Amino acid sequence: LTHSFPTRRSSDLLLYYLTMKITFLGTGTSQGVPVIGSDHPVGKSTDPRDKRLRTSALISWGNTYINIDCSPDFRQQMLQHNVQHLEAILFTHEHADHTAGLDDIRPFVKMQGDMPIYGLPRVIEELRTRFAYIFATENRYEGAPSVLANLIDEQPFELYGKEVQPIKVMHGQLPILGYRIEKLGYITDAKYITSEELNRLHGLEVLVLNCLRDLAHPTHLNLTEALEIINILKPKRTYLTHISQTFGFHKEVQARLPEGVWLAYDNLVVEC
Repeated sequence: LTHSFPTRRSSDLLLYYLTMKITFLGTGTSQGVPVIGSDHPVGKSTDPRDKRLRTSALISWGNTYINIDCSPDFRQQMLQHNVQHLEAILFTHEHADHTAGLDDIRPFVKMQGDMPIYGLPRVIEELRTRFAYIFATENRYEGAPSVLANLIDEQPFELYGKEVQPIKVMHGQLPILGYRIEKLGYITDAKYITSEELNRLHGLEVLVLNCLRDLAHPTHLNLTEALEIINILKPKRTYLTHISQTFGFHKEVQARLPEGVWLAYDNLVVEC
């Protein structure tokens, strides 16, 4: 893959390769916003920030593009942002709203070859079951995508020149992963994070943290719980994601958030 640059000083090129960005491809819950068949007023909002695809994010630096999760809306998200190539996918966990778009990597595989994917052994095994044809080694369906599966745990690993530190969090009773890449921390679907794992998240420029709604939930952080974590970590900037329509209208929720905390929305791009 090649990328053509306009004439730039070497310092500008270095800054281009070092600057990392996160694009919020989706910031909604497992059903998205609006929810099918719902008459909730947020679902009928005309504010585009209240329209939320399923949660995932695109991390980029230089000419490298990494997806975190592969939602059911993956195809739409890639087209919307004109993503021409994708170097890898990091999975947080196996739930359908984070994995169901995997078949739509086919154009990337056709152009680039096997798609590197990273996840807990349990997650990769679940994908192997759900998408058996993708992992098949014999009698493969013509046109089926293919992956290069990488099993990870809590140990950091290198990805295209960046160190990726997995962060163990609890999604109810299910252990899942968040990720830290340099000064960016990305946590979704968490309900509880141990002090040991929180220690891995100090000194962040940008923290992305799930926040479902005001009311308590058995498997997701609510606003009170999210703000408690933010107060412990004190990142420079925090963006809340995995948002339910019951949280309220974007404009109204944002108005009551503390300084340095923002409600993320689909298509928001943040440098970190």
